[in-house]
Amino acid sequence: MTITVKLFAILREKAGTAEIMLELPSGSTVEKAVAELLNLKPELGTWVARAAFAVNMTRVNGTTILNDKDELALLPPVSGG
Repeated sequence: MTITVKLFAILREKAGTAEIMLELPSGSTVEKAVAELLNLKPELGTWVARAAFAVNMTRVNGTTILNDKDELALLPPVSGG
């Protein structure tokens, strides 16, 4: 299956792109997708560890099962002032 990973803020900056397509085995979880992403972009490791996840614009956890054509967004922590 193919999913689209959307990266925002510092994650986009570190990866040098806002979007990455991943090929994953059917039944893969968010955690599996993140592991595959880190294989491609290891420089995201520190930042991904603190990110929240959303699939198709709904917040999820790492054990959520993905489906073909899902959109996985990695949301870095936000600080304000």
